[in-house]
Amino acid sequence: MSAGTARTVLVTGGSSGLGAAVVAAVARSGGRPLVLDRQAPADGVPWIECDLADTRGAEDATRRLAERVGGLDAVVTAAGIDVPGRLADVPGETWDRIVAVDLLATVAVIRAALPFLEASRGNIVTVASTLGVKAVSDATAYCAAKFGVVGFTRALAAELAGTVGVTLLVPGGMRTAFFDDRDAQYRPGPDAVLNEPADTAAAIMFALSQPAGCAVRELVVCAEQETSYP
Repeated sequence: MSAGTARTVLVTGGSSGLGAAVVAAVARSGGRPLVLDRQAPADGVPWIECDLADTRGAEDATRRLAERVGGLDAVVTAAGIDVPGRLADVPGETWDRIVAVDLLATVAVIRAALPFLEASRGNIVTVASTLGVKAVSDATAYCAAKFGVVGFTRALAAELAGTVGVTLLVPGGMRTAFFDDRDAQYRPGPDAVLNEPADTAAAIMFALSQPAGCAVRELVVCAEQETSYP
């Protein structure tokens, strides 16, 4: 999928935050974004309502959306959730849901998309986190999931080399609603330096625009004063 080529790009979590920024960037580039999310995306963007914690449902929604539009050129797994807290204080169902949405749904959507991506010699961009390479307290579920995304993506890149492009994105904190529902102690302070989601989306578009045979394997994108990297 070379630069300037019209692309059909499936974005998980494409209704808000980084996902919405990717949807906007794809549309600006002349591509066609598609969305899997629990909320409706921007007007006119084809989508299927999907609770990504239901991984079999996520697989089915991926296949249905790809078939509806006649195939896929890329998948960007931007959906992610977190509920920070001590392991003993986070309910088991909440802990499991974080891992399901952040890791298991990433795998499920890509699994379902693979036949379409192999047909188009397309691309995958998985979204991990700086907390997928650096562990911190009170984030056991999120770190477990994002460390898992890192390992999964590196293995997938080896498995699909020569057939589907695979890029691991490691973003730092972004100025989105991701932190809004947290207890005050887990929200970025007023002086926190965060990246704009549009800037991170631009890095994703860079990965998707590489010429055939050129792989951008991993990208770390964060505000230059990011405290969770390195």
